[in-house]
Amino acid sequence: MDLIEEVEKEAIKKEVPEFRVGDTVDVHLKLIEGDRERVQVFQGTVIARRGRGMRETFTVRRIVQGEGVERVFPLHSPIILKIEVKRPGKVRRAKLYYLRGRVGKATRIKERRSS
Repeated sequence: MDLIEEVEKEAIKKEVPEFRVGDTVDVHLKLIEGDRERVQVFQGTVIARRGRGMRETFTVRRIVQGEGVERVFPLHSPIILKIEVKRPGKVRRAKLYYLRGRVGKATRIKERRSS
């Protein structure tokens, strides 16, 4: 068990931005297409975070052409270049799965004000 923890400590990212469920984030991904690399940005609302350490993941949801798209990202993946918090959200739940059943203005989340 100690060997697994040591390997995970080496692969874990040192600088992970502070973000919570309800925040609107930009996830910058490194995509490799053939022999070329490019950066793709996935912007949406964080609806869930789960796991600890190396196995921590977060789910981001956005609306594309009227259809909801969710994507689960491993937090410490080398594919993720950076995570930018665009708008902090004020929510009272750990998981925002209820947003799946809502459309349009009903999906809005209040902004969290920092003091």
